Amino acid sequence: MLALYLRDLKLGVRAGGGALTGVIFFLAVIATIPFGVGPDLNLLARIGPAILWIGALLASLLGLDRLFQAEREDGSLDLLVLNGDRHMLAFTVFIKCLAHWTVSVLPLVVASPLLGLFMNMTPAGIGATALTLLVGTPAITFIGAAGAAVAVALPRGGLLISVLVLPITIPALIFGVSASYGAVNDPDPFLQPFLILAALTLFLAVIGPLAAALALRHSGD
Repeated sequence: MLALYLRDLKLGVRAGGGALTGVIFFLAVIATIPFGVGPDLNLLARIGPAILWIGALLASLLGLDRLFQAEREDGSLDLLVLNGDRHMLAFTVFIKCLAHWTVSVLPLVVASPLLGLFMNMTPAGIGATALTLLVGTPAITFIGAAGAAVAVALPRGGLLISVLVLPITIPALIFGVSASYGAVNDPDPFLQPFLILAALTLFLAVIGPLAAALALRHSGD
């Protein structure tokens, strides 16, 4: 499994700058917001956590179509489906999700503090938002694995993956933004929504790979 993780890391780095594309898209989303809402620094600071989360969410969806693409092209996906049981296939999907998150999504989390400065956010708000992104974005990847498995056999499944995955990511977005706001707004709690976000990620770390394994088996039938 370590060899699979390292292999997917190498494939992700060589896949045409997927991480760089996501960071540039993330930057483009954040940079256009001040032009839309105006130069009100207080307003930008208030909406900053939500904008960072929305930008990271959309950028996280960009590379999901490549999650099983290499295995589909070289035929190894059929071998994984035929030679392993359901739980082993789900664990393989889990490892691939971790590798994809490391290559494509973790750079977004690293870049979020710098982009938070563009939104005039306070240090506490920047730190809380980066922490919630670190905990919550794996949930997006695990959900996305199921969507990628459903669309793996389609020639242009990238848009379909986004349509399938985006509505299911709303709970992670809600609790991530709520926890980020709770860190800077005194009456609002931080710990409760943060713990729910962490629990949601752990829940999807189990359900997402299992659903993806089931979809891969049906796509191969």
